[in-house]
Amino acid sequence: MTPPLAATASATLQIWLNQQPLTLPLGATLADAVAAVRPAEPFAAALNLQFVPKSQYAHTALAEGDRIELISPVTGG
Repeated sequence: MTPPLAATASATLQIWLNQQPLTLPLGATLADAVAAVRPAEPFAAALNLQFVPKSQYAHTALAEGDRIELISPVTGG
């Protein structure tokens, strides 16, 4: 007897964060991805080339293959 499809499906998803693969649980949000790498403040986040306000990180669901870029400001003169 074979198990149901849901039982054999992976409970994770793979995304790309700053061009590096990252595996997260299904249902993960942008906030979860940021927490996984703990970037130094300040930074901005883009999901699939679209800026996401920090207030929306916890409400932004991730999908398989999403690409996140965490961008730090460049200073100098």
